[in-house]
Amino acid sequence: MSHDADAADAEGSVTARRDGAILRLTLDRPQRRNSLTPLMIETLVRALTEAAADDALRAIHLRGADEDFCAGADWVATNSGSAQRPRTGDLVRRIPHAAHRLIELVQTIQLPVVCTVRGWAVGMGCNLALAADFTVAADDAVFWEPFIERGFSPDSGASWLLPRLVGLARARRMLLLSEKVSGSDAADWGMIHQAAGAAELDDSVEQLLARLADGPTVALGLAKQALHYGQHASLSQSMTQELFNLELSCRTKDFKEGLEAFRQRRAPTFDGR
Repeated sequence: MSHDADAADAEGSVTARRDGAILRLTLDRPQRRNSLTPLMIETLVRALTEAAADDALRAIHLRGADEDFCAGADWVATNSGSAQRPRTGDLVRRIPHAAHRLIELVQTIQLPVVCTVRGWAVGMGCNLALAADFTVAADDAVFWEPFIERGFSPDSGASWLLPRLVGLARARRMLLLSEKVSGSDAADWGMIHQAAGAAELDDSVEQLLARLADGPTVALGLAKQALHYGQHASLSQSMTQELFNLELSCRTKDFKEGLEAFRQRRAPTFDGR
């Protein structure tokens, strides 16, 4: 491998490709199981921030290159840039604008995010998959939160995401005992949307993406927002939020199309507006 290739592998990259109304984001560092460097995280944050304001987009697809989804944040790459020890509080200052921002964007962007997982989804890679709206994994994929096994506490939303998806008992197994969970078990636990055999995985994802990209994009985004809001709100607060969202969605072209399709007893054709 050349020096340039070594440098590219050390930095890693994220490939962003428009495919009609779908934005496809690929973690492209397969030699390191697509572990995330600071540059890759920065690229993802920028791509999702831009996607949030792009009226032509209707869904986002997140995947890893080759055989793995993501082996987490690359702490070696993160800490090898300077021989001088960072000053106290470095993580507290830096991470909220990087890894934390990435997880928040996946959770809150008003576009459906579909994640394909094959191979390893570890640490922050696991949490990225959990933050997505729909994660479809290979039956033999491995979800792993190895923080305790490596001597430090969980990060990137693990302690918030896991209990809400699988309950406290199973969250303890993953976070305190570093228990690995297969794709098929993750689906059985309700941790992800679906598990599929290797031959069916891509087709399952594409069918789901097509359905979401053909949906009423504004209403989908507001429903996603309401679900997220409801995780820390009372019933009364959630119903009030639903009313504001309903007021907005009822003003869309897709709402009118939905009503007209119902009257005509046909499938609606939404254009995302």
